[in-house]
Amino acid sequence: MKRAFGAKNAAKLGQRLFELQAAESLQEISYHPPARCHELTGKQVGQFSVDLEHPCRLLFVPVDNPVPRLKNGGIDRSSVREIEIIDIKDTH
Repeated sequence: MKRAFGAKNAAKLGQRLFELQAAESLQEISYHPPARCHELTGKQVGQFSVDLEHPCRLLFVPVDNPVPRLKNGGIDRSSVREIEIIDIKDTH
C-alpha cells in the first residue's frame, strides 16, 4: 500500500478498512469527518466513498442483491452489512 499510495494514504487506508470491517452495518460509518462516508452521484450513483488523505477516497458498493432500499429510493445503510471495495481515487 505504501508503494502504491504513499505512507499517509496507506495508514489512512488501513484505518478505514479496520473501521469498515468492525462495523455491523454501513450506518455505523460516520458521514461526518474524519470518515465522511457518503453516497456518490452522477455516473457513480450507488457507490460510496470514505476519505483517505485528500484528495484520495476509498470507493465501495454494497454487495447485497438486491441492494436494500428506503421508501424514498435511497440505499438503506442500516441494512448494508457487506461491501465490495472497487477503487481508490480522487472523485473530484
